[in-house]
Amino acid sequence: MNAPAVALEAPPSEQRGIFLHNVSKVYPTQHSTVKIFDHVDLDIRYGEKLGVLGRNGAGKSTLMRLISGSELPTGGVVDRRMSTSWPLALGGGFQGSLTGMDNIRFISRVYDLDLEAAVAFVEEFTELGRYLREPVKIYSNGMRARLAFAISMVVEFDCFLIDEVIAVGDQRFREKCQAELFERRGDRAMVIISHDAEFVKHYCERAVVIHDKTVRHFPSVMEAYDFYLEHIA
Repeated sequence: MNAPAVALEAPPSEQRGIFLHNVSKVYPTQHSTVKIFDHVDLDIRYGEKLGVLGRNGAGKSTLMRLISGSELPTGGVVDRRMSTSWPLALGGGFQGSLTGMDNIRFISRVYDLDLEAAVAFVEEFTELGRYLREPVKIYSNGMRARLAFAISMVVEFDCFLIDEVIAVGDQRFREKCQAELFERRGDRAMVIISHDAEFVKHYCERAVVIHDKTVRHFPSVMEAYDFYLEHIA
């Protein structure tokens, strides 16, 4: 079953994108501060598939949150000119005391979805069965990721943020995720965090590396991976 289409109002595709200008991000700690990014520039155009590489703790998930708008930069500007999903593998925005079904209803109201069609799609896609009627706080990380992914698919975002989501579940479920994203939504922008070199090379036309508090740009995915393997991995 295809996800019910909900078109979000947007400017023409040639004007759509997400543009980070001179972005910095600092987190306060008990005794000082930790700087994650320092004067970062990054453009993501409508339809572009961008891979993001970096060691654990380098700031990949922070970059996703800045792009999505769930966190604000400490300095600089994030100019968001297209609709953007939440990071698909996280599911951190769910109300844990509510059931999976309640969360579907909530998202449906926010985005003015056809509730009946949204529920039918999520039920079929997630294969969570009776757990959709249980509180999300009892879900495993994999179950939350399935729910987050399926709910994301019922809203036709311009840009999808993908944080190792294809690693969720068994091979058959991963193939379902790939079909929903890369076949049915192949015209959308995607920002993909993955440690799988072959996956990024297959799906991305460009890759950046987060290193030393900045985002490094490269002419090709292979050059980005060569830098990543030589200096970081």
